[in-house]
Amino acid sequence: MPDTPTIRRATLVRGPSSDLGTFGRLSFGEHQVHSVELPWRNNLTGKSCIPPAVYRCEQVKSPRFGRVYEVRDVPGRSNILIHAANFGGNVDKGYDTDLLGCIAPAMAVGVLRNRRDSDQKAGLKSGDALQLLHAWGAGIPFELEIR
Repeated sequence: MPDTPTIRRATLVRGPSSDLGTFGRLSFGEHQVHSVELPWRNNLTGKSCIPPAVYRCEQVKSPRFGRVYEVRDVPGRSNILIHAANFGGNVDKGYDTDLLGCIAPAMAVGVLRNRRDSDQKAGLKSGDALQLLHAWGAGIPFELEIR
């Protein structure tokens, strides 16, 4: 009987959710980076991060973001991508966001000036963290456990 390939797994452990976003830690292989998501708003499309669960991620070509991983089979949601972004705030409360339910990896968390010329908590060097994820993933599907 041939060996069954082991499916690789990444883990996202979320911190507290607030109107500034949901910030956490994303671990894959030997790497650990930060994550930025929208606040939890009962899985509302375009307003909320996705529910905790284990999801399959597959590489796709996004018209807007190029090659990215898509988080598949999210209940009631579609087009959940892992892409570079800085802000994940609640726009209904006056904060900026670059996300509509997607996940942004980041090398650090800090403060950036938002479009309203105010300081806002944000993910920093997101493109660098995304490159690390893509190097680890190598285009191969993986499981993402969100806790």
